[in-house]
This record gives sequence, C-alpha cells and structure tokens, in this order.
Amino acid sequence: MRAARLVLAGGLAAGALVVAAPASATNECRGLNPCVAVAGPWVVVPARGATARAGAKYELSCPRGWVVGGTDAELSDRAIAIAFLGAPGSPVSPGITTARTMLFLGTYAGAAGRAPTFRPHIGCVPTSGAGRRTPTGVRAVFPPGTPTLRRVVTARIAGTRRVVAACHADERLVDWYATRAFGTPAPPPAPLVAGLSVRAAASGRAAVAVARAARGQGIVQVGAVCAGGGR
Repeated sequence: MRAARLVLAGGLAAGALVVAAPASATNECRGLNPCVAVAGPWVVVPARGATARAGAKYELSCPRGWVVGGTDAELSDRAIAIAFLGAPGSPVSPGITTARTMLFLGTYAGAAGRAPTFRPHIGCVPTSGAGRRTPTGVRAVFPPGTPTLRRVVTARIAGTRRVVAACHADERLVDWYATRAFGTPAPPPAPLVAGLSVRAAASGRAAVAVARAARGQGIVQVGAVCAGGGR
C-alpha cells in the first residue's frame, strides 16, 4: 500500500481538515506501510535576539485512529534547528513515544535571517496500542505521565481576527504560545511574513491572540498548555 499524502489547511483545529497534495521529497513515511503523510504550513521562526531566542511551536495531527510514526521538515534556512516533543517510554516507538498529535519546535541559530520558516511533516500509522510501563516499587517516585495537555486553535487570518485557546473550567493555564504560518507552496517571502502581525497574552485560563494580515492571508495557531482537570 503506497503512502498517502495530506496537507493541513488552516481555518479549523490542527489536523481537522486535510486535502490531497502532490508527493514531495520528504521522508516522514520512509519504511512505514501503511502510512498517511500530513504536511503543515510554513511556520515563521523568530530571528531576532541575542542568545536566548524564542522558538516557534506548531502542532500537527494525524487522522483519528492513527498515530505519528515518522517526522520530517523542510527549511527555508539551514540555520533552523528542529525538534519535537516525545513521551518517555520503552521502546521508542509510535504509540509510546508519540501520539496522534506532534508538537514541533523550531529555533533560528543564524546570525541574520530574512523571515526564516520551516514546514513540518508527520507520517501517520494505524493505532496499535502502547507498551506497558514498569511500575516503580517506591511510592514516593512516579513514572512519567501526562500532567498537562494542549488545547490548540488554528485559524486562517484575512484582515483582523481574535484567536483564543482556552483551558476548561476545571483546568489552569501553565504555558501558552502563538505562532504565525503560511499555507504557501514555497517559503513565504519576507514582505508577506512582515505583513502578518500577532499580539498575544495570557488572560485567566486562556491564551488570546489578535492577528492582522496586511498582505493576503496567513495562519495563526494558538496553544494553551493546561494542567488539572482530574488527570
């Protein structure tokens, strides 16, 4: 069975809407069969600052019933460092290290860059369950769990729009992010990137962003990292 390729479209929650796209040279499905390839938009990475530079975060999702089995990315600049969040566990494998969603982290390490961007890719495989964790015999020590979760809203921006990602009433906000991106087939030019502005802040249990696209359209993803809720 050949790997299917999908591309994420902005406007709904991450991974909620995908459309067919031509195959590319990325390797997120290499060695995986069956596999569904999901491509995200071009994510803008902050390029200003001295040493402690802010990175860009972007979440992609597999279709329901599938988990992330492979990852890849396309870069507009070789100085972009890419990582992703994975859960501890053994063996390192889909369903243990990864889940249906994958959060990519991009950081620019160059001396000067004009609108550096990256395009994340995930290869999705059918859910096969997760391995067991060996319980510890010491009550004061616990194996890693899932004390937080991300509530993510991805929206297409044309003009000015308010985007809110909120924790539930029984949860509390412990971290958040707001990321700019573009659904262009190639890395967006610097004037297009500069035309998409985002002002974001935390307010109570929510991360709130006000985005404005002065040139064409853009995509903004807002993520709220929530704790509590009886987990």
